[in-house]
Amino acid sequence: MAYKIAVIPGDGIGPEVVREGVKCLEAVQKKHSLSLEFAWYDFGGDRFLKTGEVLPHSALEELRKFDAIYLGAVGHPEVAAGILEKGLLLGIRFGLDQYINLRPVKLYPGVWTPLKDKGPEHIDFIVVRENTEDLYVGTGGFAHYGTPEEVATQVAIYTRKGTERVMRYAFELARARNKDRKVTMVDKSNVLTFGHDLWVRTFAEVGKEYPDIKQDHAYVDACCMWMVKNPEWFDVIVTTNMFGDIITDLGAMIQGGMGIAASGNINPEGVSMFEPIHGSAPKYAGKNKANPLAAISAAQMMLGHLGEKAASDSLEQAIMKALASGKLGDLSASSGVSTSEVGDLVAALV
Repeated sequence: MAYKIAVIPGDGIGPEVVREGVKCLEAVQKKHSLSLEFAWYDFGGDRFLKTGEVLPHSALEELRKFDAIYLGAVGHPEVAAGILEKGLLLGIRFGLDQYINLRPVKLYPGVWTPLKDKGPEHIDFIVVRENTEDLYVGTGGFAHYGTPEEVATQVAIYTRKGTERVMRYAFELARARNKDRKVTMVDKSNVLTFGHDLWVRTFAEVGKEYPDIKQDHAYVDACCMWMVKNPEWFDVIVTTNMFGDIITDLGAMIQGGMGIAASGNINPEGVSMFEPIHGSAPKYAGKNKANPLAAISAAQMMLGHLGEKAASDSLEQAIMKALASGKLGDLSASSGVSTSEVGDLVAALV
């Protein structure tokens, strides 16, 4: 099969880790007779500083023509916080209606976890985070700005359509994983009355269509507690945009840290985008120190999403062999193993 991949290296360590991800993808395509055509884009902080432009108007239409998007990192120390995140990350997610943020939380053998007495057999679940609604819509405003009487509002938006489609995706995923066949809906409906009442009702109604899938519920604070104490309780978690943003970082920590965590921004009917969840880490940019395994894992997710299961499995096995080899140290930028050396090792193991 032939696939067209849009590559956005982005800022900071993004170009370095994406380079290694592409290196591994090229090794995979040779083994599995794939054709991967890469088109590179310079969207990010440097471009913004030169042109004042974050995401050109024509970009979304162009990106729609690709089979997938591979992103490195977003965030530049000379650009005010929020400009690139909203203009580029949210611009693509909202513009291409990537309404699922998919976050596997999987501990590989040989990777350290801060959870005592937990191993790979205990930490293997996936978070389905709603990705285009909630507080991220940006609805709100100010009254009496800058005065002692100032009022700020930030309104969370939930729709029946948005809620139902993310839940249906979660149930289908639990069925496809065929692990515990359980979906846990995480909210705060005991306090957030209206929007989360919609989530509770929709979960119950959609759940009737999946009698073979167990249904569970947890408040977000309790979910965080159980992710630490009993992560083996979870199979598929479905949750709102804001809560998903928070619990997936906790998930990254229990699977070994930001150096291994990858995510997908999914539009099942359109173009999806895959990225490591770590930031741009500008202090390590250009030093060939950042561990690229999260970016390589994002590439592995992308292959799976494209339907290339054998290729995806090959890359995941190579990642696992690299981790088990004892050659990587820890997954931090202080491991003593360079970015390119990690990429070389994984590519050689494909």
